[in-house]
Amino acid sequence: MKKGLLLLAALSGFLAVGLGAFGAHGLKNIAPPELVAIFKLGVDYHFYHTFAIIAVAFAGHWISSKLLNWAAGLFFVGILLFSGSLYLYAFTGAKWIGPITPMGGFCMLLGWLLFAVAIFKYDDKAAS
Repeated sequence: MKKGLLLLAALSGFLAVGLGAFGAHGLKNIAPPELVAIFKLGVDYHFYHTFAIIAVAFAGHWISSKLLNWAAGLFFVGILLFSGSLYLYAFTGAKWIGPITPMGGFCMLLGWLLFAVAIFKYDDKAAS
């Protein structure tokens, strides 16, 4: 298990809950429904990838691979770029933020791929 990744996930989860609560209660009073929906999508993916970081941290108990660190890092960068750009767009409505979101999604996809490769390459017979 990787303590640093669990700490990162715990802080990310804390932030996701806070932002989710703000989106559900505060943002709807100051933003139109379509921007609130975009903000909620950011919160959803923030949570999904917080859980992914937790999974990677626990996988580190069985799998020794630098790919796990890369996967977790990409999940975190994905949260920053994907969810962060959606949060920023919901607050500002600035269209220039739009191209940042797919870069975050790409980081998330790459994180999942590296996580899968680390699992695939793991030899459970050698570890027994």
